[in-house]
Amino acid sequence: MTWNEHSDEDDTTGPLPGSEADLPGRGHPRTDRVVFGVTAVLTLAFVVWGAAATDSLEDVSSTLLGGLIHNGGWGFMLTASGFVVFALWLAASRYGRIHLGVEGEKPEFHTVSWIAMMFSAGMGIGLMFWGVSEPLAHYTTPPPGTSPADSGERMETAMATTLFHWTLHPWAIYAVVGLAIAYSTFRRRRRQTISAVFTPLIGEHHANGVGGRIIDVLAIIATVFGSAASLGLGALQIGSGVEKLDWLDKVSTGLLVGIIAVLTVAFVASAVSGVEKGIQWLSNTNMVLALILAVFVFVAGPTVLILDLVPTSVFAYLGDVPMLAGRTEASGGQGVADWLGDWTVFYWAWWISWTPFVGMFIARISRGRTIRQFIGGVILVPSTVSLIWFAIFGGTAMRLQEQSRLGEETTPRAGSSPCCRSTPSPPPAACW
Repeated sequence: MTWNEHSDEDDTTGPLPGSEADLPGRGHPRTDRVVFGVTAVLTLAFVVWGAAATDSLEDVSSTLLGGLIHNGGWGFMLTASGFVVFALWLAASRYGRIHLGVEGEKPEFHTVSWIAMMFSAGMGIGLMFWGVSEPLAHYTTPPPGTSPADSGERMETAMATTLFHWTLHPWAIYAVVGLAIAYSTFRRRRRQTISAVFTPLIGEHHANGVGGRIIDVLAIIATVFGSAASLGLGALQIGSGVEKLDWLDKVSTGLLVGIIAVLTVAFVASAVSGVEKGIQWLSNTNMVLALILAVFVFVAGPTVLILDLVPTSVFAYLGDVPMLAGRTEASGGQGVADWLGDWTVFYWAWWISWTPFVGMFIARISRGRTIRQFIGGVILVPSTVSLIWFAIFGGTAMRLQEQSRLGEETTPRAGSSPCCRSTPSPPPAACW
């Protein structure tokens, strides 16, 4: 069945299945004990495995990751670009007028708060860490297959590659998944779960049965692994700051665990307080602090270079997108394959692992918007903010490196891991 803005099957009235209004006398939605129990057991088993046999876990996970990237990298490349094409087509088509909710319903959140919450959920600490690290990494070590002749061309290559990893493609992945959940929930009146989205494909019986529970378990596990990487990056970055400020001689594992515990408590507290209160307040606060930091670096840093990098990066990125999206082992040999596995394919896998959480959250805060507004807001606005962020922080880092003012320790070295040291260096796959 095709989507129809006035379809009789679009039920946009009444309480959402599984919502508070659907649960008389209860103040919280139902919890599927089977899904929760299975996920908790699997997660606990993984944690115990990692604590008891770290080397074994590292060997197995590295082998699985390497095999997936080597044999399935082409699938990630095609899928990510497919998301971009589909999302932009959907926004431009007649389906873009469909409301995610009752026809004429106003959005639940103001646009600024909506963007702040969406951005904090979708990227968050990643931009803080890689905003400096990735442009600098590609500047000092250009991707294989590129041969920039001077510092200016290296900056263009670095910014184009970075924007490819952080703008249209990742946000299109989030947008498609989030839109599917929002449409299923607010137009079709289904439960706000990943399994409910698959109802047209596997049938309501299977979506509400064993098949649906398997889908939900996999979605939660993917979210756990994706969030673990970001939480780890955040803890390492805070720990590095403590060390650089000479507050401590060396960051211990205990300190990192403590930082993770504090971040976890803050997240849980904001989640328990609800989207309208804690999460919205925390997201708005994050956005204000990030804006203050960006303005300071923009004013104190190489302002003219940053301004120059904005149009330069946009057109370099647009010109290189076909090459970046179509780059595979077949086009560049083993060197390109290894680089893709460490960077592009790893990023696509990382973003996809985040889609259950980010998609669910974006859907939750987007009721009342049209599909066109949803896609425009989810893809174009964060991409623009990311462009400015990377121009400010990446441009400043590259200029300092060009002037040899960063020092040897910030120069990426082969085989170094950004998650084991306090200095920014590639690749993101080394964090795993």
